[in-house]
Amino acid sequence: MNANILSGRQPARPVATEHFDVIIVGAGISGVGSAYHMRTQCPGKRFVVLESKDSFGGTWHTHRYPGVRSDSDLYTFGYRFKPWMGKPIATAEEILSYMAEVIEENDLAQHIRYRHRIDAASWSSAEGLWTLDTTRLESGERVRFTTNFLWMCQGYYRHDQGYLPEWTGMDNFKGPLIHAQTWPEELDVQGKRVVVIGSGATAATVVPGLARLGAKVTMLQRSPTYFISGRNANDLANELRRLEIDPMWIHAIIRKKVLMDGAIFARRSREEPEEVRKELLAGVRAQLGEDFELEPHFSPRYRPWQQRVAFIPDGDMFAEIREGNAIVVTDEIDRFVEDGVVLKSNEKLDADIVVAATGFQLSVLGDIPFSVDGQSLDFSKTVTYRGMMFTGVPNMVWVFGYFRASWTLRVDMVADFVCRLLKHMDATGAKQVTPQLREDEKDMPLSEWIDADNFNPGYLMRDIQLMPRSGNTREWQHTQDYWGEKDEFPEIDLTDGVFRYDANRPSGNA
Repeated sequence: MNANILSGRQPARPVATEHFDVIIVGAGISGVGSAYHMRTQCPGKRFVVLESKDSFGGTWHTHRYPGVRSDSDLYTFGYRFKPWMGKPIATAEEILSYMAEVIEENDLAQHIRYRHRIDAASWSSAEGLWTLDTTRLESGERVRFTTNFLWMCQGYYRHDQGYLPEWTGMDNFKGPLIHAQTWPEELDVQGKRVVVIGSGATAATVVPGLARLGAKVTMLQRSPTYFISGRNANDLANELRRLEIDPMWIHAIIRKKVLMDGAIFARRSREEPEEVRKELLAGVRAQLGEDFELEPHFSPRYRPWQQRVAFIPDGDMFAEIREGNAIVVTDEIDRFVEDGVVLKSNEKLDADIVVAATGFQLSVLGDIPFSVDGQSLDFSKTVTYRGMMFTGVPNMVWVFGYFRASWTLRVDMVADFVCRLLKHMDATGAKQVTPQLREDEKDMPLSEWIDADNFNPGYLMRDIQLMPRSGNTREWQHTQDYWGEKDEFPEIDLTDGVFRYDANRPSGNA
């Protein structure tokens, strides 16, 4: 008699396996864009997009806090292949509608599998394949996928949990204490005293959003952020539309104009930081009036662009402050009490609701356990090739965008590279490609993923030790330099010794 029957155990069900030429992980702005390029540039390849959520959109699907919107203009945050027709700064709903059109117009829905969580990813050099063990979240069924090439587009932070510091007495507070990233849908803020902890782009969005819903809002910040305000309109785009110029031309022109203006601003922030600082503070004063005291609420300790400069469309946050619907307090939290927060200055902020707009938790390659030929893969022991590939890791690319320019610019750029690489491998018969340091680079000095003096947001600095390492040349860095990379990426020599094709190599980390 069968031993399983005697023991009362049911025999294990075989795990279904599907194979694809390429698997794209994530159906956010990166994954949908990458899927478009696969369909248009590599039409002969069979590919699938695996997404753990129940719909596309990534950030714009998971973030539900009041007023949620882009903090980059949509002429550059949108895709190069689809003109943006709305206002530069868009709501989450508008961005999702734009992405839905991309999916529908390019028949991408057939390639997306929702509610698939990746539990492990393993590479076998003998088979030349990645194996992904996944769970279908509706049924709990385990499903296995194999692929020749893995394209990671899952973003850089944990979508299901934001960063929440540990403050003394948090359990004492009797009202809701929520993180903006996990906003409860039925939260009623009308007439409530709401303390928003944070000062970045999320706080700058939540504060006016809550005020418009009738809340009495206090933005509590430990240190200020640089803000810049302007009309949520692009006069040049509107004029070109009035002249009935082809929308694709308008999109390309405005895209380049916005990028050039941004590059000039970033350069000036490095070369003449005090002058830029004065200009930014003058802009805030123009919004709040001569009598408003900028110190310490709007005068950051760091130079402009060491962290993101938050854009305030149509000055909406400043308008709520002027009208008395929101106030700004700069101090540190001493402790929570039943009905609010006590500050280090002993001032007490009364609160019915506390909202933490305190940033992200970094996620390196989706926190997925990776292995290469049976050895656990630690990405912090690898060196990044142009911020998208890693030494010792075969047939994989990660999309990690720009901090000072729109994320999506790099989506298009990396996609062009991946499609060119796949075609090159097909043409040469190569099944495996692994980045490697050249012989004269083996002793190259290594440093962190990004220089903290260049850019140092809290979410990155808290866990920078988890990220891959950088070298001392542009090839071995994520340079954050769009203007250089837009010319360098198309010229990458796929026959260079940095790419090892189908060769014996040490498995695991570099």
